[in-house]
Amino acid sequence: MRPGKLVCIGQNYHAHIKELRSEVPKEPVIFLKPSTALIGNGEDILLPPGLGRIDYEGELAVIIGKRAKGVRAAKALQHVEALAVFNDVTARDVQSVARKAGLPWSLAKGMDTFAPLSEPRPFGEVLDVRALKVQTRLNGELRQDGRTADMIFPVEELVSYVSRYMTLEPGDVIATGTPEGVGPIKDGDVVEIAIPGVGVLRNRVRDAPRP
Repeated sequence: MRPGKLVCIGQNYHAHIKELRSEVPKEPVIFLKPSTALIGNGEDILLPPGLGRIDYEGELAVIIGKRAKGVRAAKALQHVEALAVFNDVTARDVQSVARKAGLPWSLAKGMDTFAPLSEPRPFGEVLDVRALKVQTRLNGELRQDGRTADMIFPVEELVSYVSRYMTLEPGDVIATGTPEGVGPIKDGDVVEIAIPGVGVLRNRVRDAPRP
């Protein structure tokens, strides 16, 4: 069953903000991906032709288990059912053009196969959501090695903030942002994102056939 919505958080690690030459946000930066972008572990990421640079972004994802509306941060984790590994695939050149024009990022973030998600791990089996490593390897080479402790807005604050404006339903996913080290992918690459204690997400990259 597909989630009702994929809520993504941008610019949530200090080092990633620096590599994108952005400013530290005062509140979480939110964008959405359609559920049709979702693929699973082992499925191919398809790159549409003519888009320029497309990047991987390894992330921790939170899966909601109980309806949440206007919850306080202190109670927010009670609404989380599971955690998973997520890849916020991004058409970077498309996003850059939209940002310069003050336009939404929807196209750059929401294309088919641009939301790989691992099998969920029950939240109660994870010892400390603030002490997780987020590691991305491209063709076996380590490219991202972040820590959830470096998040600007931790998980409970994200769940609380999103629920203030959007009712979170069971099955909804919140992707919590990526650490530094994002980079481009191309046909034939293999992206593997691991969060020890949560899971591993591995996807091969393919050029999508021309229509």
